[in-house]
Amino acid sequence: MARKVLTGIPVSSGIAIGKALFMNRRLYGRIPRQSIAQHFVEGEKSRLKQAMDQAVEELDLVRGQVPNEFKEHGLIIDSHITILRDPKLRNLAFGYIEDMRINAEWALLKAVKEMEKRFAVIQDDYIRQRIQDVRLVADRVQSKLMGLSHEMQEIEGRIILMAHDLAPSDTAGLEVDKIMAFTTAEGGKTSHTGILARSLQIPSIVGVKDLEDTVEDGEFVIIDALKGRILVEPEEDELAEYIALQDQFDGYQKAIVRNCHLPAETIDGYRVQVQANIELFEEVAAVLDHGAEGVGLYRTEYSYMNREILPSEDELFEEYRDLASILSPAKVVFRTLDLGADKFISGFGAIDERNPALGLRSIRLCLQHRDLFRSQIRAILRASLAGNTAMMYPMISGLRELREANRVLAEAKAQLRDEGIPFNEELPVGIMVELPSAVMTAELLAKEVDFFSIGTNDLIQYSLGIDRTNKHVSYLYQPLHPAILRSIKHVVDAAHQSGIEVSLCGEVASDPFCVPILMGMQIDSLSMNPQAIPGIKRIIRQTTMDECKELLRRVLECRTVTKINKLVMDSIFQRFPEELAFYSSLLDNEDFV
Repeated sequence: MARKVLTGIPVSSGIAIGKALFMNRRLYGRIPRQSIAQHFVEGEKSRLKQAMDQAVEELDLVRGQVPNEFKEHGLIIDSHITILRDPKLRNLAFGYIEDMRINAEWALLKAVKEMEKRFAVIQDDYIRQRIQDVRLVADRVQSKLMGLSHEMQEIEGRIILMAHDLAPSDTAGLEVDKIMAFTTAEGGKTSHTGILARSLQIPSIVGVKDLEDTVEDGEFVIIDALKGRILVEPEEDELAEYIALQDQFDGYQKAIVRNCHLPAETIDGYRVQVQANIELFEEVAAVLDHGAEGVGLYRTEYSYMNREILPSEDELFEEYRDLASILSPAKVVFRTLDLGADKFISGFGAIDERNPALGLRSIRLCLQHRDLFRSQIRAILRASLAGNTAMMYPMISGLRELREANRVLAEAKAQLRDEGIPFNEELPVGIMVELPSAVMTAELLAKEVDFFSIGTNDLIQYSLGIDRTNKHVSYLYQPLHPAILRSIKHVVDAAHQSGIEVSLCGEVASDPFCVPILMGMQIDSLSMNPQAIPGIKRIIRQTTMDECKELLRRVLECRTVTKINKLVMDSIFQRFPEELAFYSSLLDNEDFV
């Protein structure tokens, strides 16, 4: 057995085997705590100010080294600079130095602890998690105070990079060709580490408990980013097993990527579009490399986050124009701002709501802040001539919201005409179907839009009344629940009866157990994480519509989710054993069961 097995959240699939090297460890246990005499107070304050100023200069320098294709990471560095310049953190630490007469390192530590308490009571999850940015900034300042280098030692050979956390400023100058995998103690699926790892297509596990206390530099480790496991100093039999698994996985990946640009067409000629979900401009390379036939969901709200000043219309126009032109003639579907619930921007901050998931968010928030909404719509319209583009509204609950959103669209079009700014007058406009009310009124909504896009993540949550991030009820998050399957089929049928196309862009689109059922419903397009596209396209190319329709028929006859899961698992495993070899490890604890 390995000396130790750690677990975390896999955010980029694969197997990596090699020696560990830490870029940084949290300094918490090494920070000196000293009482000081009164005549040293001003000196300690000056030392803290100097360390903060040095950190700002360092980040400014790094910011200038970020290439244009990683400009979103540059915005995160800007937010770290803003934290350092913000008087809140500085004044808190100065107060501890003056009132308690303690050294600068200890005072900064206490200031961060105080800010952690303030962030902990914020209901909005996205804002609450921004305390991690404060910690990253404080660690950089502590390094200055303690005379330590914040930079990693020179990499010799290929390594598995480990860290407490990785900020864009940490990774801007990394020799990525020498890194086999990323592993961090902090972070989640949307953290910078996860996004970077997916864009580089290397294995990554984040949120690993006890990582820093368990693994030493130079130790031999296995990164299993299929199951989210780290084996520290494995035995020979474990090593042999993982070398074989790594060869199998790499061979499978090469095989499916080699043919990923072939169309997603069944043996008997039914063609479905397979597109990508992305949130950052830098992910365009992954879209092109993995055979995506366009972008079915561009999450525009991420351009508004991690910054103090809202993006201007011109800035958004340039981003949208560049994305559309690079991917042309493939389509790009821009989802308008889906802010609120777990995503907020500094211009609004967290809204005091008992249940933000059911509160002022998405289209509701935009309709209350129409200037913000109109500015984004103008940018999308202006970019519409650069390529094949479309726009859709999130979280539409009924005709009233749809018509109100379209009024703002009409106002934006009228303004552009008056200003002599050209745009595509026939820009397709659709909606996200992710609320039960939208499902039940799909026939009415379909008559007033150009397309539907089903967002299964929220549809499942709202239909079944559960939060899949809540460990106490996550087992109830069932994509193959009879109510969910019937809801999706109802929406697809309503769309086709009105002569419009329907896409599905939730996680279900990349689930190999669900895709044949969706095909049986005659879905028009699927949109997913770029990395999932080659495998899903390969499954589609190996099946027939007769098989998919028969499976759908049998599934709809089942009365319970347990029977559906068993039927689907048996059928899909028997039909696609090779494709599912790397999914079987997920079945014990993920959404499928």
